[in-house]
Amino acid sequence: MSFPAPGGAGLDLARFTPVNDLWPQLVECLGFERSSRAVRQALDLQAMRGDATTLPVLLLETCGMALIQAEALRGQLGLAGAAERQVLLVSQPSLRLQLLQSS
Repeated sequence: MSFPAPGGAGLDLARFTPVNDLWPQLVECLGFERSSRAVRQALDLQAMRGDATTLPVLLLETCGMALIQAEALRGQLGLAGAAERQVLLVSQPSLRLQLLQSS
C-alpha cells in the first residue's frame, strides 16, 4: 500500500472504522519495546518530512510508515485534526484505524 506525498490523492479513510484496540494489538504482536520504537520512527518521519498539515501513519501489519494530510481525518471521518505527537495506526485488511497520542 502506498500513500501519496502530502497534497496528493490518498487513502480513503471514510471506509475505515475508528477503534481503540489497535495499539494493544500491536503490542501483543511485537511487544511493548518494538511497538514503541515503531511509533517513535513514525514521529521521526513526521519531523523529517512532514509539516503542520501532515500526520504520520503506521501500518499495523507491516509497520510501514507514511504521511497523510491531517485534514483527511476531519473531512473523511469527522475527527479532530492532528495534534503534536499523534500517530494514525491503520489496519488495512480489517479497515480499522486508531489515532494514538504519544507521550
